[in-house]
Amino acid sequence: MAEPPRGRAPKTPGNGSLWWLLRDLRRARRGGPSAVAARQRARLADLVAAARAGSPFYRELYRDLPDGVDDPRALPVTDKIALMARFDDWSTDRAVTLAGVRAFVERSDTIGTPFLGRHFIVTTSGTSGVRGVFVQDERMVRVLTAITVGRSTGQFLRGPRDYARLLRNGGRTAALWATDGHYAGYATARRLLAERPARRRSIRIVSVHRPLDEIVAELQRFRPAIVNGYASAVAMVAAEQAAGRLRIDPVLVVTAAEGLPPQAHRRIADAFGAKVRDQYGCSEFMGLATGCAHGWLHVNADWAILEPVDADGAPTPLGEPSHTVLLTNLANRVQPIIRYDLGDSVTQRPDPCSCGNPLPAVRVRGRTADVLTFGPPEHPVRIPPLALGTAVDRLPGVRRFQLVRPDPTTLLVRLDVEPGADPGRVRADVRAGLAGVLTAHGVPGVALVDDEQPPQLTPGGKLRAVYAAG
Repeated sequence: MAEPPRGRAPKTPGNGSLWWLLRDLRRARRGGPSAVAARQRARLADLVAAARAGSPFYRELYRDLPDGVDDPRALPVTDKIALMARFDDWSTDRAVTLAGVRAFVERSDTIGTPFLGRHFIVTTSGTSGVRGVFVQDERMVRVLTAITVGRSTGQFLRGPRDYARLLRNGGRTAALWATDGHYAGYATARRLLAERPARRRSIRIVSVHRPLDEIVAELQRFRPAIVNGYASAVAMVAAEQAAGRLRIDPVLVVTAAEGLPPQAHRRIADAFGAKVRDQYGCSEFMGLATGCAHGWLHVNADWAILEPVDADGAPTPLGEPSHTVLLTNLANRVQPIIRYDLGDSVTQRPDPCSCGNPLPAVRVRGRTADVLTFGPPEHPVRIPPLALGTAVDRLPGVRRFQLVRPDPTTLLVRLDVEPGADPGRVRADVRAGLAGVLTAHGVPGVALVDDEQPPQLTPGGKLRAVYAAG
């Protein structure tokens, strides 16, 4: 992003209570670009100092840099592959090890529970095709909670009519997430339920792995006031609502994790008669940006730095799509994410957004995914990509993967197996996992074909992990 103007940084008491964070979010937005820039500089300098002090990886990476760095452009770029390769040296908590984290995430009963009694674990959801495990500290969790309350759900509900619909449906929220791993959405929902079991009356997790008719029946029974989840899954249930097979009355629908074209958002809004807002997030920072009514995503730039860059790492001009984008997470210190190549192509709006939100506005091109259709034309079965991707992502031995549907009866499986793993065993496990998803959705006859070529990148250098080729 363009160089920000200078300003005074706020003082943060300790790690910041939730109430302090909520007030600071409001002050940053009211203060405009200068207030946001001041927070970025102060928080980046603190983060770099903490990373150098506690992380052997960053101490080595930054050994030739001066003290007090508060400009991200002075720092080298990192990425998921490099950080995962140095996992035990990456964390500032020396008790965090890859062996310990892997043992933790292999268990389903630990989803949403504290790791080592003090950290929160999320894993990649399968859209990138590259496995990742991320550790978040308590401050990161509080910042994400504050962003959700102060800038996401809270700002979308306005006026007595919205709140009347919210109360009419008991304030209930239905979350459409993958439920077979420590994925960000599901793990967060599980954590909220564990912290306060009474929330079970108001929060319902609906697995995207279930057949569509079961998802529809569950939503019909629960009658949520808010629906959120993977964009492709939300689009599928909106089509059921439009067809009259689902009749719920949400006041707000929030789509996340995957991009949808504008016409898909309009179809969802028309089907539910509700506001539809997109969220831009990732396992590295779940509350990265919040959508507005004008179709832009406003970056929570007081807690995250996004740098759109070209293929050579130079800043991308405003209004032009980037080759990739570099993320710095200013909230999480246990596992620092600093100038991290996120792999998405974004375009930053060059002028102030019409919605009035002064936070930087972007559009994302890198996360569009295809809902896959299987079966005969007279009885098509639609499956969201995350349902298939997460069935592979969670399996041991898978380094990267790609699932390609060339026709409604075939699914090509491309694998990059981790060194030391048995390729035959890994492929058998992947086929069994995919067969289970397909059978659960009522299409057991799909041919799972092992493709000997490795996962293929797009001409822009990105990996589409799950997509339809025909």
